[in-house]
Amino acid sequence: MDRSKIKQAETLYLILAGLFITSLVTSNLIFQKFFTWNPFGLYEFQLSVGIIAYPITFLITDVVSEIYGRKRANKIVIAGIFASMFALLIVIVSTEAPATTWSPISDEVFRKVFGFTFVAVGASLAAYLLAQFLDVQVFHFWKKVTKGKHLWLRNNFSTFGSQLVDTASVLLLLCFFGVIEWELFGILLLNGYLFKVLFALFDTPIIYALVYFSRKHFKLKGQGAELVLDQHS
Repeated sequence: MDRSKIKQAETLYLILAGLFITSLVTSNLIFQKFFTWNPFGLYEFQLSVGIIAYPITFLITDVVSEIYGRKRANKIVIAGIFASMFALLIVIVSTEAPATTWSPISDEVFRKVFGFTFVAVGASLAAYLLAQFLDVQVFHFWKKVTKGKHLWLRNNFSTFGSQLVDTASVLLLLCFFGVIEWELFGILLLNGYLFKVLFALFDTPIIYALVYFSRKHFKLKGQGAELVLDQHS
């Protein structure tokens, strides 16, 4: 692969990594607002707004796993950990900084909005570590079993299992620390997992399109072919 293609591949990787980190950090900061969603009047979901961004992280790790391989996918997961910890540090410092008398947002309001960020980030990181690494490992397990074929199978199988682990782990920790009442655990688990499963089914054609155009652009031959960039660094 020529140098121009290598640079393009690295740029695409950085864009995907940036979207991944933004989705992860944002979901942890906005999680305290809950909303209802009733698609076509079939079922009423009760969800945290954090769930809007979070499933995107699994879509991106699957795309990166397929195009760049397991090592590159794991690097994004690790980068997400440091980004979340740094965001938490900024929130802590911002919370301790005293508001001026004319500040539109008072200390009380700021603490109410971001007061549980520490718990949310801690719970999210614990679940995130387990779920994301599980997602990457299961994805590559099925990729090996299917010899690079049936992208839809490894995309959905890896996401279904990891999302269940992620959703249950986060809710357990949030309930344990009193952020959410235990009586809401069951309905939020059902709603959160069902939403993520629907998202995984919805994102399958998106993954196919991204992988198809990437393979075509970078001239990757074979269904299981991956970009190997580290040796060109």
